[in-house]
Amino acid sequence: MMNAAVSPCKASQCALGKVKGTNFGPRKSIVSKMELTLTRPDDWHLHLRDGGLLEAVLPHSANQFGRAIVMPNLKPPVTTTAAAVAYRETIVKALPSRCNFEPLMTLYLTDSTKPDEIKLARESGIVFAVKLYPAGATTNSQGGVTDLFGKCMPVLEKMIEHNMPLLVHGEVTDPEADVFDREKLFIDEILRPLIQKLPRLKVVMEHITTLDAVRFIESCSEGLVAATVTPQHLLLNRNALFQGGLQPHNYCLPVLKREIHRQAIVTAVTSGSSQFFLGTDSAPHEKKRKESPCGCAGIYSAPVALSLYAKVFEQAGALDKLEAFTSFNGPDFYGLPRNTTTIILHKTPWKVPESYDFSSGSIIPMFAGQTLEWLPSHLL
Repeated sequence: MMNAAVSPCKASQCALGKVKGTNFGPRKSIVSKMELTLTRPDDWHLHLRDGGLLEAVLPHSANQFGRAIVMPNLKPPVTTTAAAVAYRETIVKALPSRCNFEPLMTLYLTDSTKPDEIKLARESGIVFAVKLYPAGATTNSQGGVTDLFGKCMPVLEKMIEHNMPLLVHGEVTDPEADVFDREKLFIDEILRPLIQKLPRLKVVMEHITTLDAVRFIESCSEGLVAATVTPQHLLLNRNALFQGGLQPHNYCLPVLKREIHRQAIVTAVTSGSSQFFLGTDSAPHEKKRKESPCGCAGIYSAPVALSLYAKVFEQAGALDKLEAFTSFNGPDFYGLPRNTTTIILHKTPWKVPESYDFSSGSIIPMFAGQTLEWLPSHLL
């Protein structure tokens, strides 16, 4: 941990406040008594939705992250490069004024995706990955893949040719499989055989939740296989679903797991390994859709994510490793330049709003109404 003065910053005004940054190159984290300065982070797994919900949630990410890998599971899903271009234009138009935020688009893999689509995606300059949703695994995944090895191999081979990563929602969808075992089964039955068959395919196992996933990632080649990690899977175990009654706003997929798994993920992330990086999986749903007889899966973490990641690393005595996790490991894996501006986290208690209202309802954020200890500069 280093003590140093914070350099003067050039302020850029965004909708929710100020994000301070400099034009200096990437550097080590600066930790003082009250502030933590980081190279501006990126979010490598983000749901932005569309319509009024997009406009409501976009500022929470745009004010603190330089870039984000945007998930394609809309209705209808983003299955073509043309659709990705159109969705990106919608996002850019909805950005708060003077916010320097770049959406990195993805394609939704289906049984009928053609190899030529991968070539078009790479040539577009705006598509950076392809997302594998096993059909029925999570929100809007009904059109996902039903037979990866039987129907998608030509596409995966074309992805290797164009250095296009495969982003994996790692759960089997067999209704007979226990929901708490579906990640491990996916690793054993699909992911490990896939990597053995296509060892040069770049793969990100998204939002890992188990010790099994940690061990698998660590057993794979650095630079070819990596994982994103969410704030909820670092801070919550499955008790959070039931404490004081059923807690729908803590329900996500993959579902929260036992404490032993949470601890394993924290150890991996705070170890300094470059195979793990920030991906919030922030997934907004209207309150009424979460608090319903069949509540949606997804936790809205975008407004609090950086505060929560800092909490995890501080508790582990690893604040000196936070910047690599938030700001370096992701772009290095994707072969993109690191950001050159910074963001400051202040050691100042602040209360998370109970909800965020928008045109047709409200969204309940993660840790709603609770007090957090690290305040991002854009909220000042």
